[in-house]
Amino acid sequence: MYRYTDIDQRMIEARVAQFRDQTRRFLAGELSEEQFRPLRLMNGLYIQRHAPMLRISIPYGLLASRQLRKLAEIARRYDKGYGHFTTRQNIQFNWPRLEDVPDILAELATVQMHAIQTSGNCIRNVTSDHLAGVAADEVEDPRPYCEIIRQWACFHPEFSYLPRKFKIAVSGTEPNDRAAVKIHDIGLYLVRNEAGEVGFKVLVGGGLGRTPILAETVREFLPKADLLSYLEAILRVYNLYGRRDNIFKARIKILVNALGVDRFREQVEDEWSKMDRAALRLDPERIAHFRSFFAPPAHERDAPPLDPALLEADRNFALWYRHNTVAHKVPGYRAVFVSLKGYGRTPGDMTADEMDAVADLADRYSFGELRVTHTQNLLLADVREADLYALFKALDALGLACANIGTLTDMICCPGLDYCALANASSISIAKQIQAKFDELDYLYDLGEIRLNMSGCINACGHHHVGHIGILGVDKKGEEVYQIQVGGASSHDASLGRILGRAVPKAEVADAVGRILEVYLRERRDGERFIDTCRRLGSEPFKQAVYGAVESAA
Repeated sequence: MYRYTDIDQRMIEARVAQFRDQTRRFLAGELSEEQFRPLRLMNGLYIQRHAPMLRISIPYGLLASRQLRKLAEIARRYDKGYGHFTTRQNIQFNWPRLEDVPDILAELATVQMHAIQTSGNCIRNVTSDHLAGVAADEVEDPRPYCEIIRQWACFHPEFSYLPRKFKIAVSGTEPNDRAAVKIHDIGLYLVRNEAGEVGFKVLVGGGLGRTPILAETVREFLPKADLLSYLEAILRVYNLYGRRDNIFKARIKILVNALGVDRFREQVEDEWSKMDRAALRLDPERIAHFRSFFAPPAHERDAPPLDPALLEADRNFALWYRHNTVAHKVPGYRAVFVSLKGYGRTPGDMTADEMDAVADLADRYSFGELRVTHTQNLLLADVREADLYALFKALDALGLACANIGTLTDMICCPGLDYCALANASSISIAKQIQAKFDELDYLYDLGEIRLNMSGCINACGHHHVGHIGILGVDKKGEEVYQIQVGGASSHDASLGRILGRAVPKAEVADAVGRILEVYLRERRDGERFIDTCRRLGSEPFKQAVYGAVESAA
């Protein structure tokens, strides 16, 4: 993983000192709330429903064990003993005191972490595939390019006050997109052209929220050398023409949609042609320098395979192996998901004790590194097959071995009304309602792959628009009710879900989901996933199942 240089470290420490003084002046009444607001947002600090919320950057989801231990220490000392991992591969603390935030940032700086540009109208944390570097299907490891983009974007003076927040994702594979590229302001796929050269397919204008739109392709192939200059051209066009008069129409997706992708492409290409590209050109030596930070760990040669007798002897281990581990490009290794979605858990939450324990497991079994997935789980990427059973037993003892990855209960869920000042309805309680109803693993396995995403407001932090089943909490005359939609997806064949009808009462959400699943089980064809059945049937059969039942109950 990337290690800070002396310049990086001094820059972060200077920002901590600067924000410490800004916070002191605000608490002393020398800065107004209006003056302080952009300063705190630049440092990842929101004012939520009950307390400030601090969002900490985890670039492309990669964490060292020492960094996870520091997060555990912060959770204990400054929060209520836990943190929340997000779809942006970040972590949020929901209960810090404002006066403690500079101290938290100083603690983070000791382990090469910060909260810069995790909020505000700037380029946010760059995200990527959690299997980067270990998946056999990738064209190339995307992480070096994520780091290149991160360094280019951090403190970029031209893009510190964009019309709206801006998100970039990079995937090393297009056919098996695990980074939700098409719902980003800029999405990048590493691809190979007809000449065998590796470069980028560039997509622009994706985003969810009030106006969900999937990104469109503006360039089929961009040479690696031109990555930063082309990104800069896109940002310049957006900065120049993006709307600043209406917060709901300020995202680049609105600009691309208004101009049309062909006209937008023309403007980008025109801007790009006028730029001095040489200053931003990525020569092979520069790329190699960044690639060196992501060299594979010292995998054991001829690592022994898993003893198949263990799978026969322990059914729970066999289920966990099947659902919570995936193939690795190096023989004798597997990548292991640490499920943060077990029964009764708040999706994405992790206690300080769990963080410490998983950091120890990362040291013991995965070269001291781990990843945060955009589906709010953790991943140990380099585990010897011979160590899987011992790791399973350790995770099971911690309650982190629920064999539910990719199933209905492996849901994405925002904090909702329990914490967020923007939320209209609860999310966490609905997640637990669904967990309680669908707690039988054999039933979940029979359902197969299902992505359920849930948001507590239209801002869509839970990505409900691209859930196979999406749930949106809304406020109706002071009552929490929930819209349900089906047919969304965030993979390479991304699609936006269709709302089935009027919102259902809070107490009936899990039952409504159950009726949707009954239609799927009745109508599916051999080998058909839930999303496949949705696309074949359309939304009408699911609508009839939900609203016929709701009307009868009424």
